[in-house]
Amino acid sequence: MYIAYDYPLLNVFWTMLWFFLWVLWFILLFRIITDIFRDKDMSGWAKAGWLVLTILLPFLGVLVYVIARGKGMGRREIAQARAQQRDFDTYIRETAAGGTRSSSVDELARLSELRSRGHITAEEFDRAKTLVLTDDRPAPGPGSSVPPTPGH
Repeated sequence: MYIAYDYPLLNVFWTMLWFFLWVLWFILLFRIITDIFRDKDMSGWAKAGWLVLTILLPFLGVLVYVIARGKGMGRREIAQARAQQRDFDTYIRETAAGGTRSSSVDELARLSELRSRGHITAEEFDRAKTLVLTDDRPAPGPGSSVPPTPGH
């Protein structure tokens, strides 16, 4: 009968170390394969060669790739992280700005311009201005500058 106390503590540490290194190696292998496909400067034949080397001779392929292309791998990783951050910041700015809805000041300026040109009456201007200032209007669609008025 094999009992747990037959496995010495030092062997447990060695087993944990080897397991950790095994997982670490797989993570490195997958990051290298991802980097091979991410590199836009490398030709298709070079990508195929690196893939064959890392799949057929994995330990040697990973070691050679890290030695030969390690700095570029780090640069590409940083460039991708910066691009993702830039895209995220742009998305946040666009979302926080409220999309395509114009501000009340812009709408009042357009209304004033329409009234001065004679396209709308003073009564229509006052009604639209009230709607703009109370913010009880739907978001304007493309090309709409004034809320619809009855009878026109």
